[in-house]
Amino acid sequence: MITELEHYSVADVSEGFVYNELEGKGLFGLAGKLTIQPEYQRNYIYADGKRDVAVVESLLKGYPLGLIYFNKVGDGRLEVLDGQQRITSFGRFITGKFAVKDENGMEQYFSGLARDQQEKILNAELLVYVCEGTESEIKEWFKTINIAGVPLNSQELLNAVYSGRFVTLGKEEFSNSQNSNVQKWGAYISGAVNRQDFWECALKWVSGGKDNIGAYMSKHRHDDSIKEVNTYFNTVIDWVDSLFLDVENEMRGLDWGRLYEEHHKTSYDPKELSKQVQDLYGDPYLKDRKGIWEFVLGGGTETKLLEVRVFDEATKKATYSKQTKAAEGEGVSNCPLCALGNDSNRSKVWALTDMDADHVAAWSKGGKTSADNCQMLCKTHNRAKGNR
Repeated sequence: MITELEHYSVADVSEGFVYNELEGKGLFGLAGKLTIQPEYQRNYIYADGKRDVAVVESLLKGYPLGLIYFNKVGDGRLEVLDGQQRITSFGRFITGKFAVKDENGMEQYFSGLARDQQEKILNAELLVYVCEGTESEIKEWFKTINIAGVPLNSQELLNAVYSGRFVTLGKEEFSNSQNSNVQKWGAYISGAVNRQDFWECALKWVSGGKDNIGAYMSKHRHDDSIKEVNTYFNTVIDWVDSLFLDVENEMRGLDWGRLYEEHHKTSYDPKELSKQVQDLYGDPYLKDRKGIWEFVLGGGTETKLLEVRVFDEATKKATYSKQTKAAEGEGVSNCPLCALGNDSNRSKVWALTDMDADHVAAWSKGGKTSADNCQMLCKTHNRAKGNR
């Protein structure tokens, strides 16, 4: 890996600056010789009215923007290895894409700044290390220098490692905030489009899990199509969309790819599914709703998927006192299940701390979390009872 320190001005780098509004990325600078966002780079994420503005304000105050790294790609052409967020920010400002506030709180576009302020920005010096090396060396260096600032997430790193036509097409489809499908997808997927969360989700589903994404990308790196990813992803989305008539916030971020694999061969009545979901959704004893959809898809048997509200301490103590008094009068254990046995615990009186509150009629079968449906069992029997 060879590096040389060179000096450029903001004006040099901004010459011929092109910004793609649709894809949300800086494309070219240095009069067309510089590729600002090669495919292994993350999307532009500074367009938030804060970080992009901070870059411009730093230039106006004469503050350095920090080291920038370019990579030689041959024929006098360069690409940005590190610094594309900063370069795209000042390039967007110079080309009139956003404004900053002056000392009087008035918004000013670049064209409206005083001439001396314009020149201060354009003449600002950038310290640039120009690197040259093999693809593996460049990408390893890319990962190393990106541990500072806003760290690359796992999918952004994988995009860098397996950059090529496949990643380009994937980002165009799943990392494009202008895609008309994003709103529909966002009902079931959590995260940000420009941080590769939707792309990562699509890859996770088609490859069978997050741990398989790297191998899948390696296998398909040079493909000229993402048809398999696209088809599988939309099949899962359409399956969920057709089964559940109501879309709830808690559906966002569930592992729909896994649920599709486990349940798509089962026949369901969407109206009945939605009724079950709404009944559970309105149940005051349910503390965490995230497990509702997997619970109903699985036939309503895995209550461990649902966090049911437990009995309060007052109910536990009152039930314990009542059971213990009755048990002592009969000379049997205060755990009803121990009392039915023939071992040494048949007459054992358990301390409150050695017992758990249990639903006499299972919650999943309509039993309520109320005093008249509460019994105290020794911990062993309560754990063995499960959902019976």
